[in-house]
Amino acid sequence: MNLIVEREKGLLELERRINDLRSANVAQLGDMSSEIAALEKKYEQILHEVFGAMSPWEKVQMARHPNRPTALDYFSAFERFDELHGDRHFRDDPAIAGGFARVGGIDFIAIGQQRGRDTKENIRRNFGMVTPEGYRKVKRLANLASRMGLPIVTLVDTKGADPGIASEEHAQSEAIAQCLYEFTIARVPIVATIIGEGGSGGALALAIADRVLMLEHSVYSVASPEGAAAILWSDASKADEAAARLKLTAQDLHRFGIVDTIIKEPLGGAHRDPAGVVARVLETIVAAIGELDGFDEQALRDARYAKYRRMGADASQGGR
Repeated sequence: MNLIVEREKGLLELERRINDLRSANVAQLGDMSSEIAALEKKYEQILHEVFGAMSPWEKVQMARHPNRPTALDYFSAFERFDELHGDRHFRDDPAIAGGFARVGGIDFIAIGQQRGRDTKENIRRNFGMVTPEGYRKVKRLANLASRMGLPIVTLVDTKGADPGIASEEHAQSEAIAQCLYEFTIARVPIVATIIGEGGSGGALALAIADRVLMLEHSVYSVASPEGAAAILWSDASKADEAAARLKLTAQDLHRFGIVDTIIKEPLGGAHRDPAGVVARVLETIVAAIGELDGFDEQALRDARYAKYRRMGADASQGGR
């Protein structure tokens, strides 16, 4: 069970009580203004206590919240979205959604990792874990964007690439590498946004970009906390300690220069105001595309190369 979902149960009950009192007050069954005010104050206090200062492991749980907006929630808010399917080699991968999009009058190619809301959809979407066919679809869409001169917008939300035997047999690592290469040489602006969980190379395959945005309570790491704990201590139960050491929060990554912009979430997480968060993310993406609009093809590539060369540089060694 998700840690955040468990903690929310008491808050949801309190929300129901407040709404019941408001309905009774509107129906003029008595003046309950003071009771409502007291409960609202208590609610805000609990909200700040639970979500005011979260640990890295708690942020991992927030990023995995089942009601957190997914890629298709963002796509549904576009002025236009025409989905394209298939990798032109083998099959379509439902864990990747992508196609022609328009927001704020700007046309671009949108690509997102999609996980499900319920068990049935999670199985169909493979829990957002992309197969080689999905990454080849990503490469095809990125190449199409370059040929048509359209910016690329990616939404990252995956625990990692599909680890199954079939994916290994279909050259998973090669498919991811081809994505990395395609984004590296792209002749158009690229804006990537980590909207949930950014896990390992499966996330990086969509995150080579000129601007990397990240929601406040998303996470982005070389490995999942459980996987890192199993590797380091042969004990997946130490995932909370691994999360702290991985420096996977938006705040850590912004400080390291890996993430360019942190997008604010409401207190309690993006799922508490999904429409507001989606609108804020889209506004930030449009602004980022606007900033990159004046760069010519070579300038974009040079700046992208320099951006990733700077990552992990040791300042004490003159940036080398």
